[in-house]
Amino acid sequence: MTIRIAHQTAAMMRAHADRAAPLECCGLLLGQGDRIEAVRAADNVAAQPERHFEIDPAALIGAERAARQGHGLAVIGYYHSHPNGRAAPSPTDLAMAAPDGRIWLILAQGAIAAFRAPERAGDTFRRCGLQIDP
Repeated sequence: MTIRIAHQTAAMMRAHADRAAPLECCGLLLGQGDRIEAVRAADNVAAQPERHFEIDPAALIGAERAARQGHGLAVIGYYHSHPNGRAAPSPTDLAMAAPDGRIWLILAQGAIAAFRAPERAGDTFRRCGLQIDP
């Protein structure tokens, strides 16, 4: 499975990660199926944002509500950064991930890696291809 995103949209996530460092940034992936059409930065409300992320619930609820009412794209996943780590899910990411199969993009050291969240408790993240379109 390959996730697709426009170069400009990927650049917006990278800029967000750069601005947030040394804290983890986070946000929402909006689109359809395996195509990310937009990203929406969100506040990281984690107690230790230098080590963890938690998307502001108001941002997530607002985006989900807008999509249901036909005023926005569907939330198809999440992104966050690992400023001092790897572009791969951490043990904390796995422990905190909802078993919803949504897309996760993780940014680290200038790289972006794509994963599918577990679909049920006890599963792990699945690595996906990432195509950055011009």
